[in-house]
Formats: sequence, structure tokens, C-alpha cells
Amino acid sequence: MARWRKSSYSNDHQGACIELAGLGGGLVGVRDSKAPGAGHFTLPVAELALLMGRVRNETLGVASN
Repeated sequence: MARWRKSSYSNDHQGACIELAGLGGGLVGVRDSKAPGAGHFTLPVAELALLMGRVRNETLGVASN
């Protein structure tokens, strides 16, 4: 069973939070903390790291070469 963790930056008033769970085999699950029963999607850990880096650097909508 996956152990879901919410970001330490989130609180009950922000409303836009995700939860992450290590799924083994180099995979991580991502789900909406407001609707945990709605399912999740799965990413390789390396892809999640790339996504989070692009969010942090505000380059999410910029095509990479």
C-alpha cells in the first residue's frame, strides 16, 4: 500500500496541493490532495524531478531543445 505524503509547503487554505507516494521500481504516484479517491498518475522518479525543476524555474511552458 502506498504511503502518500503532502508537501510541507501546503496548508488547508491554499487549495492547490498534490500528494506523492513512492511506488517502488523507480516510480512515484501523484494525486490531488483534495480528491485522493479520484486516482493518481504514475511517473518515473527522474521525470518527476525534471517536472519539478521546470516548475521551480518557471520554464514549464517553454519547449526544451
